[in-house]
Amino acid sequence: MASNRKIVFTNGVIYHVFNRGVERRTIFTNRREFIRAQQLIKFYRHKETPIRYSQVMQQPEDIREVILDNLYKSEKLIDILSYCLMPNHFHFLLKQKTDNGIPTFVSNFTNAYAKYFNTKNQRVGPLVQGAFKAVMIESEEQLMHVSRYIHLNPVASNIIKIGQLNDYEWSSYPEYIDLSNENISEKKLILELFKSVKDYQEFVMNQVEYAKKLDMIKHLTLE
Repeated sequence: MASNRKIVFTNGVIYHVFNRGVERRTIFTNRREFIRAQQLIKFYRHKETPIRYSQVMQQPEDIREVILDNLYKSEKLIDILSYCLMPNHFHFLLKQKTDNGIPTFVSNFTNAYAKYFNTKNQRVGPLVQGAFKAVMIESEEQLMHVSRYIHLNPVASNIIKIGQLNDYEWSSYPEYIDLSNENISEKKLILELFKSVKDYQEFVMNQVEYAKKLDMIKHLTLE
């Protein structure tokens, strides 16, 4: 697996980006932490953040809403095509939009989350395992299969059963099948490869085909 230090990230190119907790430790321990991570993802995907997210949260509600509304209309570092937060690791499919966008986003997100987590849990030290890993997506077929791999991660890791996937809040899958208004992911690029949302859902749920294709993409995965 290649680390970001060996990759020159190119604008307009898609990468599978992933990392895990240091010593494989749990980094999302409860619902509140998962929600905070999603909030940080939405915030730090943008190019010009006026202040840190923790400072935004200290503002009166009306000022906070203005800051966030203006930010969410502004230029992005990256497009998040799909993502999944797991108890001890995370996955993103990212399309870089501005120079150095992917490293900047991942650094801002992980640093902000580590500060939040460490403060909340009275902990010190790094939270994630060194430099994140990133692999370039080279074809539409690869893009389809990696998106499925990311969305099936909670099932493959035995966190949930396949029938519970629609309700796994900490990934972009509910957005893809129109069960969430979270609006974190830019799902159009992948869904355009399918005739309908239902076809994509059937593609994800086809675990037999998924198992056959897993060898093809194993170099793009965390394991």
